[in-house]
Amino acid sequence: MKFEELLKQTQGLPLVETGLLLNLIDNPRSMLVQVSRWEKSGKLKKIKRGTYLLAPAYRKIEVFGPYLASSLVKPSYVSLEKALEFHGMIPEAVAPYTSITTKRPARFTAEGTCFEYRHVKKSLFWGYESADKNSQTGFIARPEKALLDLFYLRDGEVSREYLHGLRLGNADKVDREKLRSFARRFAKPKILRAAVLLEDHLRELTSEETRLED
Repeated sequence: MKFEELLKQTQGLPLVETGLLLNLIDNPRSMLVQVSRWEKSGKLKKIKRGTYLLAPAYRKIEVFGPYLASSLVKPSYVSLEKALEFHGMIPEAVAPYTSITTKRPARFTAEGTCFEYRHVKKSLFWGYESADKNSQTGFIARPEKALLDLFYLRDGEVSREYLHGLRLGNADKVDREKLRSFARRFAKPKILRAAVLLEDHLRELTSEETRLED
């Protein structure tokens, strides 16, 4: 298969995966040789075994970060600081995409961005929603779950100083009732204590934001 033929089939796709290539090229051995050549020439960018991106010059579609993060490890959803950035709750952009998965921890690099995966048990894999862009769907933690995931995976207790250090904004993005409900589902005293502190902190933020608006 010539690269031009591959482009006709894949330019509108965010990812090129081995399964698709097997459907386009009859001989698996031939496919491996061709993929290796395209990778060496820079036309394909390998992210992990069996998963590639077309080089930017050949793409017709922009890759949606949350889609890529959710596709590299399944099941997974973007959480922690990256989800808070997505919801507009922290002031700075966060470089790595940190996701939650029930699989083993992992790390990949694509497009100069690091994609990290943190393990949780299946009973804690919830509290996320879908996000769509360019016909690509990714999965991102709700604000309440992103914060609680952050507390859960952090060593030690959550303090007022730690919460101030997060520099949270847009406090109204957090549903307080859902926060309490989610915290109870963790069934961890540390998380329940952290949720109480967070509620107090969010009340302070809301009062401050209201005062600034006035």
